[in-house]
Amino acid sequence: MFEALSYEFIQNALIAGILVSIASGIIGSLIVVNRMVFLAGGIAHTSYGGIGLAVYFGIPIFLGASLFAVFAALLIAFITLNQKHRSDTFIGLIWAVGMAIGILFVDLTPGYNVDLMSYLFGSILAVSKEDLWFMAALVLIIITVVTFWYRDILAVSYDSEYARLRGVSVKTFYTIILVLSALTVVIAIKIVGLILVIALLTIPIYIAENLSNSLYSMMILSAIISTIFTLTGLLVSYSFDITSGASIILVSALALIVFLILSKIIKYNN
Repeated sequence: MFEALSYEFIQNALIAGILVSIASGIIGSLIVVNRMVFLAGGIAHTSYGGIGLAVYFGIPIFLGASLFAVFAALLIAFITLNQKHRSDTFIGLIWAVGMAIGILFVDLTPGYNVDLMSYLFGSILAVSKEDLWFMAALVLIIITVVTFWYRDILAVSYDSEYARLRGVSVKTFYTIILVLSALTVVIAIKIVGLILVIALLTIPIYIAENLSNSLYSMMILSAIISTIFTLTGLLVSYSFDITSGASIILVSALALIVFLILSKIIKYNN
């Protein structure tokens, strides 16, 4: 593996893995504590529509997917805030329509023959310098927003009624969390694909949640655990010449199983 570090695409993959792990750790924690896993899943699959549009109009994939995902996040935020009792129906509809739009525009693109499996299951080894700049900018935005409004986000995440009484705009921060989730989903798609992205946003967070006593420590620990899983998965992928996204998720799932077994043993002995 060490000789592989001399290759630029391996260096890009390692940097991308770390950046996405930081973003996933922070935003994944917010997704879990706010019980937005289903919403994030809807955004992830809907973003395929943006991929299809980007392919058809010849614009950068990240740009098309990001714009479409943010639009989906805003639409889902509006629906869940105003039609809560019907939100699951509408999210399922948005999910299906987004993917259908993506498939249709890819089909309509003349002469397009690039393997779209990379967007379904990830292709971390295909990360470019431009992708890294996009990821770095997003991580900086996430850290800035969460640091500056940490107390408000904490209040909204754990007690929205208390936050409202304090004068915090719950709807605004709820929407901000969804938008940041959408952008995180987009960059994570490059690593593990839209089919597996929710696993990356929940498995490390579940482990960190059980080892943390605050949202702040949960975010930091989630980012560290996610980084370990991502880099280990990349090593396994390189060693056995298998798909990187699937390797990362399987490493994460195996670690979760070990964690659950050890937790049961420790609890039983105590």
